[in-house]
Amino acid sequence: MDIDNSKAHSARVWNFWLGGKDWYASDKEAGEQITRVYPGIVRTAQYQRMFLARAVRHLAGAAGIRQFLDLGTGLPTVDNTHEVAQRVAPDARIVYVDNDPLVLAHARALLTSTPEGATAYIDADVRDPGHVLEQAARFLDFSRPVAVTMLGILGHIPDEDGPADIVRRVLDPLPSGSYLAVSDGTNTNATLNAATDGYNARLAGGYTLRGPAEVAAFFDGLDLLEPGVVTIERWRPEHPVFETEQPVDAVCGLGVKP
Repeated sequence: MDIDNSKAHSARVWNFWLGGKDWYASDKEAGEQITRVYPGIVRTAQYQRMFLARAVRHLAGAAGIRQFLDLGTGLPTVDNTHEVAQRVAPDARIVYVDNDPLVLAHARALLTSTPEGATAYIDADVRDPGHVLEQAARFLDFSRPVAVTMLGILGHIPDEDGPADIVRRVLDPLPSGSYLAVSDGTNTNATLNAATDGYNARLAGGYTLRGPAEVAAFFDGLDLLEPGVVTIERWRPEHPVFETEQPVDAVCGLGVKP
């Protein structure tokens, strides 16, 4: 398996920010560059991980979801989707999707499961939803609700590739009662915008920051759960969020297909 470590890759840079060890010098340099310009990126990465845990706990618990399609998985770290879901529902089935060779090399770390449930990994590009769904159907029953998570992945799909259309094509075959969880960085902070420009110059692929309303539009046709699309630290926080706390420059939400 050929892994190009000459240019930074988003999954590895994210792993660096989260305190992992699965990155190369190019990823560390890119991560440190954006951190120098915008130190809040590490806090954003941590809060996004917390949102994943809160959303998946709700889905596997109160919502009764037993099938998860995790698009843009990234490298294994603390509280992966299957770990959170199967703590609540041991029979949960999780399919991970990513197209990074390093993620594929570490897939075995993801493919642990409770005896009652199952996990699977698909090496595929989310920009080809037909292929993704064809492969996922080998492990998931699309006649029953599925929770789709797209956390930090839609920013990696430029406008010209039609991210909203990709979301629609993923959700269209899924039945009523299926869910979509999204979180992505926003273009509301000039410092972050400048840091992202520098980051994109080093990255194999780029990241598109969008406005909160643009992210909210990914939920068109779905019923948004409270509190709607909000900055990620304010989505059903487990600890008080003080009004004086600087908002994270990323938003998230969870919607259900009617």
